[in-house]
Parts: sequence; C-alpha cells; structure tokens
Amino acid sequence: MSATASTAVLSIRQLSVALPAGADRAHAVHQVSLEILPGQTLCVVGESGSGKSVMATTVMGLLAKELQPVGGDIVLQGESLLGASATRWRQLRGRTMGMVFQEPMTALNPVMTCGDQVDELLSTHTDWPAEQRRAEILRIFERVRLPEPERMFRSYPHQLSGGQRQRIVIAMAVVLKPALIICDEPTTALDVTTQKEILRLIADLQREQGSAVLFITHDMGVVAEIADEVLVMNQGQAVEGGPCEQVLRRPQAAYTRQLLSAVPGMTPPAPKPAFEGAVLLSGQGVGKTYAGRDWLGRNRATAALQVAHVAVHAGETVGIVGESGSGKSTFARCLIRLIDPSEGRIHWAEHEVAQLPESRLRPLRSQVQVVFQDPNRSLNPRRTVGQSMVEGAMNFGQTRAQAEALAAELMAQVRLPVESLQRYPSQFSGGQRQRLAIARALACRPKVLVADEAVSALDVSVQAQILNLLREIQGRLGLGLLFITHDLRVAAQLCDRVIVMHQGRIVEEGPTADLYANPQQDYTRRLFEAAPAPLPPLEV
Repeated sequence: MSATASTAVLSIRQLSVALPAGADRAHAVHQVSLEILPGQTLCVVGESGSGKSVMATTVMGLLAKELQPVGGDIVLQGESLLGASATRWRQLRGRTMGMVFQEPMTALNPVMTCGDQVDELLSTHTDWPAEQRRAEILRIFERVRLPEPERMFRSYPHQLSGGQRQRIVIAMAVVLKPALIICDEPTTALDVTTQKEILRLIADLQREQGSAVLFITHDMGVVAEIADEVLVMNQGQAVEGGPCEQVLRRPQAAYTRQLLSAVPGMTPPAPKPAFEGAVLLSGQGVGKTYAGRDWLGRNRATAALQVAHVAVHAGETVGIVGESGSGKSTFARCLIRLIDPSEGRIHWAEHEVAQLPESRLRPLRSQVQVVFQDPNRSLNPRRTVGQSMVEGAMNFGQTRAQAEALAAELMAQVRLPVESLQRYPSQFSGGQRQRLAIARALACRPKVLVADEAVSALDVSVQAQILNLLREIQGRLGLGLLFITHDLRVAAQLCDRVIVMHQGRIVEEGPTADLYANPQQDYTRRLFEAAPAPLPPLEV
C-alpha cells in the first residue's frame, strides 16, 4: 500500500494477535500491515478464520478478552492506539471511527427504540441539546434512505426489515462523520437489490464525508464493485495486496486464484433432460394471511403469500429467489408445515398434508427435512453432534445402534471424521457446522431436502464445497431439493428450475438457463441487473 503515515487515516504496522494456548495456530493475525487514505476503500477478503474480523475488532478496541495483541501497532490519524486506555477507545469509537456489523439484530439493543439508540451515541459524544440531537437523528435517517424517519425513530429493531435494520446501524456508524468507517460483512445476508442500495449508500456517505473505508467481505463481486485496494488474508497472514484491478485480473498468490475460481457465475450450465420421476413435494394455490390490528385497534389482514404453486420431482432442484419480504421463506415454511397455510393444497408424495393435524403429520415428517441458514441455531450447543444426529433417526423408528451406525456413515458422506460425533457444535467452523446440519437432516432418510438460505453466510470456497456436497448427495440418493436463496449466482449454478417471487406472489418461473437468458418480467430483469458485477477475466 503506497500511502504515507502522514496522509493515511489508518495505518496497521506488522500487527500480530495471539490465539489462546491449544488453538490450531499461534496467531489469529500475524504481522499484517495496511494503510488507507481519506476517501479510499480497502477491501479485506479471505475465508472464515482468516483473521480479517479479528483485525477489524482490534482496530475498534473490541477484541475478545482471550485474544491479545502481541506485536506491531495501529495508528489512527497519527495516534497510536494499542497503548490507549479504555476511556480513550470509548472517545474514539463513534466520533473518529465507526463500525457497521454483519448482523444488525446483534448490534442493536432489542429493548430500545432505534431513535433512542442513536440518541445515546450523540449524548455521549456531544453536548447538543435534545432538540438538536433529535433533528440530527431524523436527518441521518432520511440520509440513509429510511422511509418515514419519525416512525423509524419510534420503532424497535424487530419491527423493521433486515435492510432497514442495517441502515440504522449505518446511521449510527456515520452520524458523527468519522474519519474511518469499518464495515464487517454488512451485506452478506441481504438480497441483491438491498445489497446494491447499501453499497451505494456507503459510497455516497464516504464521498460526502471523505472517510476512509475498511470493508471486510467474502463476496468477490462486491470487491469488484467498490474496492480501490484489496488485501487477501489466509490463516491470519496477508498473502497478497494491491490495486483492485491488479489483484482481480493478475493475482500472484495461488490462494487468491483459488478464491476467485470458487466464485459462481451468472451463466447456468447446460440444462438436464426433463424430470419424469415422481413428484415428491408439491403445492397448489398455497396462501398465507396473517390477521392483526393496526395502531388504532382496527382489524387488518396481511397477505404474506398468495396463490403459489410448485412441484419438486425426484432428483430435481427447484430454486426460489426474490428480495427479503418476497414470501419465499413463507412459501417454504408452508410447504413443510412449519407454519399452517391459510389456503391451498400441499402434498408430500401421495399424502395431502395442508390441513393434517400435527398428531397425524408427525409420522410423515421424516419425508421432508430442512436445512436452515444459521447452523448455530439449528444445533443444540449443549449436546454433542452425535447426540443431535441420532435423535431424529430414533424418533422415526431406528434403534440406537442403527442410528449411531447411520450417523457414522453420514459423517463420511459430508467428509468429516467420525470422531467429530463426540464434539460440540462450538468446536467446528461455520462451514463444518452447515455440513453437520445437512447430515442431521439426512439422518431421517428424507425424500425432499429444503435448504433455506443454507449457504448465504458462508465464504465462497466453503460455499462451493457445500453446493458440491448437495449435488453429490442428491445424485446418490435421488432427493428432491427445494433451494431458497437471494444469491442469483448460486441459483444459476445449482438449480434446474427457478421461481421468482415478489411481494408474496410468483411473478415468473421456468428452466434456469431459459429464465436467465431471457427473463420476461420487468421485476426479474431488475433483480438480475442488481446482482454484483461479474469478475474481470483472469490474465494468465
């Protein structure tokens, strides 16, 4: 990086952060250096565990207690930070540097209104009167394009959409015009249109305020769109760095080439022959309406899903794509009876299940299993992986010996050592936990697997491994796969057919290759246009 210490907003010099004794390596971050100029965006990329988030939290003074900086320095606007007191860190956070976290529901206080949370920041760092603070909060809410700023001020985080919550977190990070903005995977769980808006918003705020941006991501499409400079990290070390065009077109490190090659493209593979096997999961005219009351106490019905149809054949992968709030997860949860549909018919093979009571539905649940987005919530942290794995199989009639033998077989199928059955979920990486969630679903010997955003939070190389695993298992077992995603590139590579949803309705569907080559609806075309820019071709 070519900036000088006098001009750089942030300089990291040979930073090392030690891991606790017994970890699989000595350092979370080892002798990493970087510099960022005013108005410049540096993207830090790498797989989970590469040390990029540890580096960012070290800069913010939010490092976990069990991690310790053991070398190097961090210089913010000429001030060395590693020797700073806790009081000085608190003075710098918010005013001189702000951070946008990946998960806004974790970053926001669920029992405070959004306005009060921003007001707390302003009252800590300014001597403004309450009226001035309120006016500034409404101004920044409008600036980050939140609808109805007054309502947003009064709302609690759970009352907002994912994109709106992320805008609140961005507003908190930039309201005091800090010199440095750190963004830690701020768009990972967002759909492509919301992601594009968030990226544009950060760029606009950066341009207005002249802030330096340290942007951590595993999405190479995002890197291609926003980065001035790129730093590639692996196992705590910087393996490559330089201007964005140079790193993406002419990478020098084999690891960088490996990351770039794992990025899925928007061009679907050649289509398979038409599926003629049995229909394993189907829905006809499925709808879901929620009853409620408005703030005046009047009855109000909200249609989350309207007249939706789907059929999944043996060996077929059907994708459902759309923005947050489009109804795709509601549709999937109705199909697997995690929520009760308000109307329509649903079949699991030959069984009509839309209105079946739970007592009659329970013996059939082994036929349709689900893999959720967050394996941390899918696996019981107090039970070993083996205990979680055998539970489902035993619930559907297998003996303990049979269930344990099946669990060992499934561990081989998801390419994890059988000894892992004795470990707890916290002892695995995110990608490994998702493999375990897939194995646990397969332990019930289902005919259909429903994957609800199952790879959206994974880095590109782990994502590629999970997608290959799903293809392999599907080919071997003949499973039907219903794949819900907001990542259009993943849908292009995995799905045989794609359903596009918007505002609770199916707006378009068809074979993946046909739909991507020639979308018929304006909404579908807008969705595709919002996808991250394709990566430039690698130069040999």
